[in-house]
Amino acid sequence: DGQHAGFDLPLMAMLKAAVSIPVIASSGAGAPEHFSEVFRSTQVEAALAASIFHRRTVAISAVKECCATAGFAVRAAATPSQEFAPPAESE
Repeated sequence: DGQHAGFDLPLMAMLKAAVSIPVIASSGAGAPEHFSEVFRSTQVEAALAASIFHRRTVAISAVKECCATAGFAVRAAATPSQEFAPPAESE
């Protein structure tokens, strides 16, 4: 945890094989490539990180771009004006 050397791929793969619920990889991300690597190598449903984003050492957009380039589906990033916009009223 906190080493930024990548997710523990053997542990994530073992956990994914042992349970029938969605698995979220956590702890170890330090570069955008760590996210595409954990998805490609372990079949986890999601991956998270905190410190690299809070400290702004890695941009969220860089992670999304890396994952998209690796062939994974990613959601489009919200523009700053959309990020805090109130929900649209239904008619």
